[in-house]
Amino acid sequence: MDTAIEEIDFLARSGHRVGVIEGLSEGPRESRELRAATGASSPTMSRILTDFEDRQWIIRDGPTYELTHLGEFVAERFLDLRDSMAVERKLRDVWQWLPREMEGFSADLFADAVVSHPGPKYPYEPVGRLTQLIKGTSQLRGFDSIVYKSINNETVCQAVIDGMELEYVYSPTALEGTVTWNPERVMEAAVRENCTVYVHDDLPDGNRCGLGIVDDRAGICCHDAETGALTAVIDTDVPEAREWAISTFERVRREAEPVGPQAFETLAPSDLLP
Repeated sequence: MDTAIEEIDFLARSGHRVGVIEGLSEGPRESRELRAATGASSPTMSRILTDFEDRQWIIRDGPTYELTHLGEFVAERFLDLRDSMAVERKLRDVWQWLPREMEGFSADLFADAVVSHPGPKYPYEPVGRLTQLIKGTSQLRGFDSIVYKSINNETVCQAVIDGMELEYVYSPTALEGTVTWNPERVMEAAVRENCTVYVHDDLPDGNRCGLGIVDDRAGICCHDAETGALTAVIDTDVPEAREWAISTFERVRREAEPVGPQAFETLAPSDLLP
């Protein structure tokens, strides 16, 4: 095992070595091409190629180098590890809020995601990102157990009134809280033909996160379990992630009960409704 770690370290501690094995994983290269791609000097490149030849990772044919089958094996697994660690680093600060009960979820699906997380200079970055996604779509589907901030509720209502198609599944508490936020405004949106609301009393990961799907992106809204605060929004345009999100949403929607516009009257004071 120590020898294996030493070999990983041999590659990992040199950006030039990583660049060479990555370049060769794409096909045969001449030494000058590898120098241009990595920025390594001629002596450095010569040492790297000699080291790789000694390990049986590459073979030479005139000025051209290419990976052996053993070299392909090393390159594939090392680069996979590197990419996996890059995903881990991106999601590390929000990992505790990611799905655990949504079947089929994998961090790989969100490897290229935009992660909006509160920072010292902009604590409302997740709220802003969510608003941006809602405003920029013609269709919104999803589910959540948490009541969004008023700015996001208003964004959704206005978008529905402007024609955005909405299919959303709420927990009973979230639905009641949304109506209570502004009964007149919610009713104005709820009566539209392009608005369909459902209720589900046991949403997956209900105390941790929700799911949203817009025109070309899928997103996860992460929440603090104790306060319900929006802690992060993670969204991606990777087709596989969107397909997973749609499948998850449809499964949840099949289990949910539709809520007609008239039902909203029982969730808010009648004197506040039109």
